Amino acid sequence: MADVAIAAPNEAAADAGEQIARAGGNAIDAALAATLVTMVNEVGLVSVSSGGFITVQPPDGSAPQTVDGWMDMPGRGRPAGGGTWDVATEYGGGVSITIGPGSVATHGSLAAFQETHRRWGMLPWRELVAPSIDVARRGFRLSSASRYYLGYVHDEIFGWDDESRAAVHDDDGTLGTGLVVLPDLAGSLELIADEGAAALHTGDLARLISADVLARGGILGPGDLADYRPVVRPSLVTTVGDWTLGTNPPPSVGGVCVAAMLRLLDGRPYGQWDDADVEHLVRAQRAVLGHRLTVLDHTDDLERDAAAYLELVDRDHLAVLESGSTAHVSATDSDGGACAVTVSSGYSSGMIAKGTGIWLNNCLGEQELNPTGLHGLPPGTRLLSNMAPTVGHHTDGSALAIGSPGADRIATAIVQALAGFVSGGLGLQDAINHPRTHVHRAGRPDEVIKTETDLTMYYGGVGATLRRQDGRLVAAADPRRDGAVRLVHGPTPERPGAV
Repeated sequence: MADVAIAAPNEAAADAGEQIARAGGNAIDAALAATLVTMVNEVGLVSVSSGGFITVQPPDGSAPQTVDGWMDMPGRGRPAGGGTWDVATEYGGGVSITIGPGSVATHGSLAAFQETHRRWGMLPWRELVAPSIDVARRGFRLSSASRYYLGYVHDEIFGWDDESRAAVHDDDGTLGTGLVVLPDLAGSLELIADEGAAALHTGDLARLISADVLARGGILGPGDLADYRPVVRPSLVTTVGDWTLGTNPPPSVGGVCVAAMLRLLDGRPYGQWDDADVEHLVRAQRAVLGHRLTVLDHTDDLERDAAAYLELVDRDHLAVLESGSTAHVSATDSDGGACAVTVSSGYSSGMIAKGTGIWLNNCLGEQELNPTGLHGLPPGTRLLSNMAPTVGHHTDGSALAIGSPGADRIATAIVQALAGFVSGGLGLQDAINHPRTHVHRAGRPDEVIKTETDLTMYYGGVGATLRRQDGRLVAAADPRRDGAVRLVHGPTPERPGAV
């Protein structure tokens, strides 16, 4: 049985990873089980109706792979438009969000989970789903991250659908303080345990979801779900010192941003972060995020233009610098395997599909990820994503998994934690704890440089795990969220408060 380190968004998710590791599971098994629990109890941030990416460092030291389970554009054979409305919220300093049945995209995370499990998992699939069934059956209290987000949107987004409103509100219409219980959700997870991801694409759950979305004016049909396929790709690789890092390749834009920023940092910070390092970090963020806003978000060939941009970064750093709701789980094991999983349901459409207990995503309504418009892509096309689950392999044999939620702050959070750890000499937990800087609306007239004074989830929620050269495991969770870590050594787990 391998030793396993787990960093998860909450205690119940970490418990699930621990349970799987104690049963003989590896890092991949533990990470998937923990993430499945977040799909139950991280309300408003992620659900079973989600998309995501899993980046795996195989224990044999071979090249990292990324399994793409991100959202597809639905609408095969159907007229686009309708079934949506916009809400303006104060969340994140002010965000406009499109919600409703027409904002629901074709989910893919569970299909990607099953493909990842088939390739690298050890325990039976049903065992990985079992902890999430238990959490759904018992009910759960809202995490602080959920309460923070729902505090802004519980009425506008989660109040228009009767079942959704009842689940998160008290009788007086205020955000609930008791257990959240969704009577149909445990049964849906039982079907997923028995049938695998097929339950959500060709089975009863797929039929229930598509029928409800179409009946309420959306465009997600049974053909969209049945035709969905996860894609396995070589990870986008970059080298920082003695670390080889693999992150999310196109069609996600998040991994490209992580790789470009790390290359532009050029080994900074050289020790503890100082003013010059932060100034250089801002220049790197402005260059990369500005290029994303003007080029990468609007390209008709992201793979081509991302490769060209990274080539320019490598060739001429100076020229580049002088130009213009999510959950994450990380796990590593003593065999050298590492797994980073990031999943999202957007800001949520606000509706629970009848008979399923599943909150549906609104990824068509994430306006910053749909520069061509709400229904502007051909059906079957992958949407853009900020996600960048990342793994690393050191020349001394160490293995790392790291990632973060946080919309457009995902890349900047990961890069700053990685830079502090890899180049700055900080321990993994100290690197994650360190205050962050984020360039918002980079390169635009209304650009704002936001520097963290109090730790808040706006700046991300990095989770990371590490297997050192000597075999010792380290796990670190972000104090900006209810992060929890576990180190499982043989039959008796340790439960560190901070590492």
